[in-house]
Amino acid sequence: MEILSYGFMQRAIITGMIVSILTGIISVLVVLRRVAFVGSGISHAAFGGVAIGFLAGINPMITAMIYSILVAFGIERISSGGKVAEDTAIGIFFSSSMALGIVLISLSKSYNVDLFGYLFGSILAISEKEMWLTIGMTFVILGMLMAIMKELLLTTFNEELAIVGGIPTGLVKSIFLISMAVAIVMSIKVVGIILVSALLVIPGAVAQLLSKSFYPMLLISCLIALFSTVAGLYLSYRFDISPGGTIVLIITGLFFAAFLRSKR
Repeated sequence: MEILSYGFMQRAIITGMIVSILTGIISVLVVLRRVAFVGSGISHAAFGGVAIGFLAGINPMITAMIYSILVAFGIERISSGGKVAEDTAIGIFFSSSMALGIVLISLSKSYNVDLFGYLFGSILAISEKEMWLTIGMTFVILGMLMAIMKELLLTTFNEELAIVGGIPTGLVKSIFLISMAVAIVMSIKVVGIILVSALLVIPGAVAQLLSKSFYPMLLISCLIALFSTVAGLYLSYRFDISPGGTIVLIITGLFFAAFLRSKR
């Protein structure tokens, strides 16, 4: 209980738990829809949005969120025509966004120390304003997902049947892309741009190994993400190690444990 006496730890735990619930749900959809590489591309492309915020003097989280949503739609738009493969489009946006970020950061007169936090996570430095922003955006995204969950479930498993049934698959996919982009940006402060794809993929992968039903998978994924975040914060406090890296190592260990269990 000692760690709960510190304000920064209280904000870190609350923010981490909220983000864990969001990424736990998104992760299942990412795994089932097989778009893990898309999520990885968007997460690294967010660096360009962060750099824009630094250079323009705007909250980098806001610019990263807008930029990530644009990148998500850009990947979808370019790859949907059939002339460019999806992984090629991801590679283009991935590399160009990272290059944009490097150039914009080099244009600033001095390197901001906060940039390190965006790359590797700085959950212990989250302000009260950022905590409430995360909570608010999470509830908005969860509300959007719950409103279309039935349609999202059908398009995930059988898109052709969804089209025949009159479901606006384009709109459903757009909402999912927005949700994934926002979840990625919300997770940047927790584990950083470099490791954020782990929160987006591994909880859903663990849930898929432990259950074959959709809603139990959602529950397991959220619990895995929650446990990893809280345990990672506790261990980082006790042993003075990186919270983001610790969270990812715990969640990776849970994946291998689930994998060995499923083989037996």
